[in-house]
Amino acid sequence: MSAAASPSWVDFHCHLDLYRDHQSLIRECDAEKIATLGVTTTPKAFARNTEMAAGYPYTLVGLGLHPQLVAERSDELPLFEKLLPKTKYVGEIGLDAGSRFYASFDEQRRVFARILRACDEQGGKILSIHSVRAVSKVLKELESHLPKRNCVPVLHWFTGTKSEAARAVELGCYFSVNVEMIANEKTHALLRSIPMERLLTETDGPFVSFLDRPVRPTDIPTTVALLAKLRGIDPLVIANQITCNLASMYYLPTTAPPERQLRLFKSNS
Repeated sequence: MSAAASPSWVDFHCHLDLYRDHQSLIRECDAEKIATLGVTTTPKAFARNTEMAAGYPYTLVGLGLHPQLVAERSDELPLFEKLLPKTKYVGEIGLDAGSRFYASFDEQRRVFARILRACDEQGGKILSIHSVRAVSKVLKELESHLPKRNCVPVLHWFTGTKSEAARAVELGCYFSVNVEMIANEKTHALLRSIPMERLLTETDGPFVSFLDRPVRPTDIPTTVALLAKLRGIDPLVIANQITCNLASMYYLPTTAPPERQLRLFKSNS
């Protein structure tokens, strides 16, 4: 994204490559100025996603190794480490302690810790993190393996408690919120408690449904409107805050001085 470019909307967690019309969707994101993080689930998918996004400044590509795939794809960890210097964005990574994936949990922790240490060593990374039934463990790993605080963790689809959210805020975390989270009344108190300056929007498409179809980045304005209604704030205020929050993540304490011109880069520059 060029220095002059500025997004109108933010989708900070979307599986663009899993849509049948992924290339058309990338064009839509560009036309609507939706800064969209296309997360990947395996390192081998990164090159193809980068190729798809070439020439589309509002589409960002994350390098991922999904915890649900660790049991069968942990051998791709060396490839992940080889590719890491090529990107500022890391995702989807994290831990999943759900019943379907708990058998691989020890291996997930090993992989996640190694990824965090590599990110901490290189610095300047923005991470989209999965934490199903494992929020406290994810936060413990962040405390242990990101000691330099030179990376920005974003907790995707956060389902922890208000006290865990407060702990995450202390660790410098942001939170990406989707329409399904807002539709769940059980999360409303949590969503109201998260500081405005730490909120981002996401779709997690195509895994989330909206109007009986897979949600798309172009549905983000509706997510913003619903979030604004939940918090009793004008939608324009929320939309502006979210784009400002995205920009703020580029002021990393050890890699960018406050006077630096904000830029959204696809590379590590």
